[in-house]
Amino acid sequence: MKLVIRVKLLPTPEQASALQATLHACNAAANHVSHIAFTTGTKRNRELRALTYTHLKTRWSLGAQAAQHVIKKTADAYAALTGNLKAGNLGKPGSKRFRRATEKPIAFRPQGAQPYDDRMLSWQMPQRTVSIWTVAGRMKRLAFTGEESQLLLLAHHRQGESDLISHNGHWYLLATVDLPENPTTPDPRGFIGIDLGITNIATTSTGHRHSGRRLNRSRQNDRRNRDNLAKKQTRSAKRRAKRRAGREARRTRDINHKISKHIVTEAQRTGRGIALEDLGGIRERVRLKKPQRVTLHSWAFAQLGAFIAYKARRAGVPVVHVHPAYTSQECSRCHHVDKRNRPTQAVFSCRNCGFVEHADLNASHVIADRGWWMWVRGAESQVPALTLIA
Repeated sequence: MKLVIRVKLLPTPEQASALQATLHACNAAANHVSHIAFTTGTKRNRELRALTYTHLKTRWSLGAQAAQHVIKKTADAYAALTGNLKAGNLGKPGSKRFRRATEKPIAFRPQGAQPYDDRMLSWQMPQRTVSIWTVAGRMKRLAFTGEESQLLLLAHHRQGESDLISHNGHWYLLATVDLPENPTTPDPRGFIGIDLGITNIATTSTGHRHSGRRLNRSRQNDRRNRDNLAKKQTRSAKRRAKRRAGREARRTRDINHKISKHIVTEAQRTGRGIALEDLGGIRERVRLKKPQRVTLHSWAFAQLGAFIAYKARRAGVPVVHVHPAYTSQECSRCHHVDKRNRPTQAVFSCRNCGFVEHADLNASHVIADRGWWMWVRGAESQVPALTLIA
C-alpha cells in the first residue's frame, strides 16, 4: 500500500534562495520542453530527450538527472492531457474548455513541484537532514522535520522518487512509502453504516453523530468574508482571500481526518466492516434548495470517503460502497420505502410499522444492512492505492 509522507524542510535564507532558483530553473526548462513538444508534435519522453536534453543542461545549468526529470515531467503532463481529452473530462471537441486546453502549450508555474530520485537526493534519517541537488551545487545538511510516526514510516518504507514543493514560503518534500497491508478481516461481525450529510457530516449506525452545525456556521462566515474581499478587487484583498482559502482547506482536511480515524478505529475494535454510500455523481443527482447548494457543493465528501478507505485498508477493515437510492426513505426495521417516512429533516417515522428514529441514524442502519448483503454476495469495494497524509 502506497502512501505519501510530507516532511517540512528547514532551510537557511541562503539555502531557501538556492531551492527557489532550482525550482524556477527546472520549471522554465519544462516550459521550453513543452513549447518544443507543442510545436513539433513530439510528446514522447525518448523523442523529447533527443531534441532538448543537451540544451537544458547548457542553458539552465541542469544536471543530467534533473534534465531527464524535467523532460519526463513534461511528457507525463501531455500524456495526462491526452487521457483527459479522450475521456471527455475537458468537454467536447470545439468547446471553449477543450480549445483552451489544446490551443497552447502546457505551462508550468515557477514554483511547480520538481521530482528527485536517489541520485539527486539522499536522506540522513538519524540526523534529520537531507543532501539535495540544486543549480548552485549539492546542498548538504539541509534540516527537515515532521511528525515522528510518519518519519518512522519514511525511514523504513521509503520507495521511489520524492517531490520538492514550495507553499506559502515554506518548503516540503513529498516522499512515497510502500507499507505492507494488514490482511482484510475475512469474517466481519457486521458492518458500521455511515450516512454522510449536511447537518451531520457523518452519522454511524453505532449512534455517533459528527455534527456539522458549528462548522457550517464557520463556513458561512468564511463565505461571507470571501465575498466581501472579492468585491474590493485590491491586491491586499486578493492576498487575504488566498490565505483564508488555505485555512478553510486545512480545517476541512483536519476534520475529515479526525472523523475517518474515529470510524475506522471503532470498526477495527469491534471486528466490523464499514459500509459507505456510493456518492459518485451526487452533485448532479440531488435537488436542493438554494441555501443548501453551496454547503453540498463545497464540502469534501469525496475526501472524507477516501480517508476512511485508506485508513481502513491499513487496518485490515473491509469497506463496501452501497447504492444510495432511497436510504433516507427506507425503514431500517421493515424496509418499507415511502417519501412520507420523512416528515421533517431530522425525524424518520415509518408509515408502515410506526418505527420512529432520527433520520440520519435510520439511514445509517439501512446502509449497514446493505453493506452486509453486498459482502455476503462478494462485492467488496476497491480502495484507492495512493492517498496523501497531510
